[in-house]
Amino acid sequence: MAVIKGRVVKGHQVASGQGGDPRYPQGTIALQVPKFFELGLDLLGLHRGTINVLIAPLDFKVINPVFAFNEVRWSDDQPAENFSFCDARISLDGEKWYKGYVYYPHPETKPEHFQRPGVIELIMPLIEGLGYDSEIFLDVPEDQVVFFK
Repeated sequence: MAVIKGRVVKGHQVASGQGGDPRYPQGTIALQVPKFFELGLDLLGLHRGTINVLIAPLDFKVINPVFAFNEVRWSDDQPAENFSFCDARISLDGEKWYKGYVYYPHPETKPEHFQRPGVIELIMPLIEGLGYDSEIFLDVPEDQVVFFK
């Protein structure tokens, strides 16, 4: 496992539905979860939004996801997208860990809401005390994601 430090930053808020996009009042994740479930990935116990973690000056590359889905048509308003998911854990204190996934909509198939370099998106359970600017520890298997400068 590769443990790195990061900081929670504000994203587009479209994943959670808090961004005010009238196409997705409940958020994009709420629309995607049933599609991923049909494909074999159960995200039902996790929060319907993403945690955006700034890891700069590092960046990352998904190399061996535990789930990879191509041509997922999750909305009539968007073209089909490719998604990868990797195992991930985060901690606020290095003691208590929460399990979830790296959520990686492939930029080459994503029509909008791109992440800036050095930001990795996570799908996790709701975590008490986590908010914008929270410093976190991120633990991802080295055979699934590589981090680099």
